Amino acid sequence: MEQASDAQGPVYTVDELAARAGVTVRTVRFYGTRGLLPPPVIGARRVGHYGADHLSRLALIEELQRQGMTLAAIERYLEQLPDDLSAQDLAIHRALVASWAPESAETITRRELERRAGRALTGRDVDRLAAMGVLDRTEDVDTFRLDGALLRLGVELLDVPIEHETILASRTVLLQHARAAAQELSRLFRDEVWSPYRESGEDPDHVSAMKSLSAHMQPMVVQALLTAFQRSLSEELRTAFRSR
Repeated sequence: MEQASDAQGPVYTVDELAARAGVTVRTVRFYGTRGLLPPPVIGARRVGHYGADHLSRLALIEELQRQGMTLAAIERYLEQLPDDLSAQDLAIHRALVASWAPESAETITRRELERRAGRALTGRDVDRLAAMGVLDRTEDVDTFRLDGALLRLGVELLDVPIEHETILASRTVLLQHARAAAQELSRLFRDEVWSPYRESGEDPDHVSAMKSLSAHMQPMVVQALLTAFQRSLSEELRTAFRSR
């Protein structure tokens, strides 16, 4: 069925919007009640009409959720975006989020997890790997969501004499500061790179251009963060142990 359209682009009913976005109607309405989606335009017979900006915003929300952001965090993220963003602008945000995302987690059985870890894993080992963010439990006690990039390091740390609570506390500190750094870098990129580029109108294909630029920036930013953290940590440890 072909969607209706107006001067601003295609118009969808809630069923059509959900089908195009690959979500349920219930999800669309839930996002609306949370303020994540703008309300539809009410047309004839009290039917809500959605547009391309709704579809792009839905895609962005789903991408943010795939990266592990909670609904509360997504709300804060969307609140920072300008009110006049077009569907194209929202698509740029989604492209940037996807291009900076780590490799997707994979579902893995306990048997396969132990094979890749190269050792048998006790319940305490699994708890420690979960605390380090290497894996997440699922409803099935023998199935996990694994971040394969962290597995080798996580296994090496299993035998390091660090208390489980210390690992959890350390991870909390790192996540808090990493999120703060990511938010500041995102704001800087948006205000100093994306907005001027968008306003210049030099390239009609903003999405591919911004995605390419982001991909080139990512290694530089990650390396800079890693180097700064290593130097800061070394200095803090030297200071801490000199004072004892």
